[in-house]
Amino acid sequence: MTEPLVIIEDLVMQFPVRGGVLQREVATVNAVAGVDLTINRGETVGLVGESGCGKTTLGRMLVRLLEPTSGKIIFAGTDITHLKGRELKPFRRRAQIVFQDPYSSLDPRAQVGNSISEGLRLHGVNDADERRQRVIEMLELVGLEGSHASRYPHEFSGGQRQRIGLARALILKPDFIVADEPVSALDVSVQAQVLNLLKELQSELELTLLFVAHNLAVVEHVSDKVAVMYLGQIVEITKRENLYSDPLHPYTEALLSAIPIPDPDRPRHRTILQGEVPSPINPPSGCYFHPRCPIAQTGICDTERPELLPAEHDESHLAACHLRTGRHRNLDPRNFAPIEPATED
Repeated sequence: MTEPLVIIEDLVMQFPVRGGVLQREVATVNAVAGVDLTINRGETVGLVGESGCGKTTLGRMLVRLLEPTSGKIIFAGTDITHLKGRELKPFRRRAQIVFQDPYSSLDPRAQVGNSISEGLRLHGVNDADERRQRVIEMLELVGLEGSHASRYPHEFSGGQRQRIGLARALILKPDFIVADEPVSALDVSVQAQVLNLLKELQSELELTLLFVAHNLAVVEHVSDKVAVMYLGQIVEITKRENLYSDPLHPYTEALLSAIPIPDPDRPRHRTILQGEVPSPINPPSGCYFHPRCPIAQTGICDTERPELLPAEHDESHLAACHLRTGRHRNLDPRNFAPIEPATED
C-alpha cells in the first residue's frame, strides 16, 4: 500500500468577527468545519469547490501558515498541528506553497534570485556561491534561464512569474507542495504550460501535491484523486476517473455539469443550483447543502449532518449524502418529503 504523507483528522478553522467600539467578538466564521483527508506519498489530490468554500484556508493550514482551531495535521508520522518556532522549522523545509497570484506573491523590489534563495539562507545554506548555483539550477529546471536571477518581477510575464514562484517552492527540495490555484490568473495557453510543468516536476522529483482549484477541467488533467469541498466540508472524495464518470453528491453533479464541452451538437444536462451559498457564520442545520439541493428530503437532510461514508458499490468512493450512500435507502419514503430549494428574491 502507498504510505500516507499527510493525514488530516477533524480539522476546524474558525475566524472571529469583531464589531463595536471595543472590537468584541460578535460572531464566528466557520471557514473549515471538520475535514478528514489522507494524502499519500507521490499523489496529487485535487481540491475543488466554489469561491469561499474554505479551499485556500485548508491549504494554508496544511503548510502551517495558519494554526487550526482544533483537529490534527499529521505529516510523515509527526503531529505538526500546534508546533511553533524552532520545532516547526524542519517541517517548513519539507512543505511549501505556490500562491495563486504570481504578481503579488513576489517582492517587486527584490531580484528574483534573492527571492528564490531566501529559503536557503533561512535554512542554513550560508555560502553565497552555493546559493547562487542552486538558484540557477532551479530556474533552468522550471524552464527559465539562469541569467533571469538578476532581473526584477516586473520584467516577467504572468506565466514566467508563476514559474519563479514554483522555483522558490522547490529550492528546498520539499516532499509536499500546496498549489493554491496556480493557474487561475494566467491565460489559457500559459495555463497548459504550467500544468504540464507541474506534472513533469512531480514525476521527476517525486512530489506530493495538493492542487487547489475551482476549475474541474483543470483538476482532471493533473489529479490522481479529487476532493469536493462545500462550505468548509469535504462532501465527496474518490479517484479522478470515478468522480468524473459516476459522481455521487448532487453538488458534484452540478459542478461537473458546468464544465464547457467543445461540441455544440453534444447533448448535455445543465444543473443550475438555486439560491446563494449559505453564510459560514450561520450555516444551515443538517446537511449544509440541503437548501440548494434538488433531491433533499425533509426529516433527513434538514436535521442530520451526513457523514463522509463509502458508497455501497465502491468502498474507495466517499460521499456525505444521506440519499446517495445507502444509509437511508431502506426507510419508508412516506415519512419524508422533498425540500423546495431556496430561490433568489
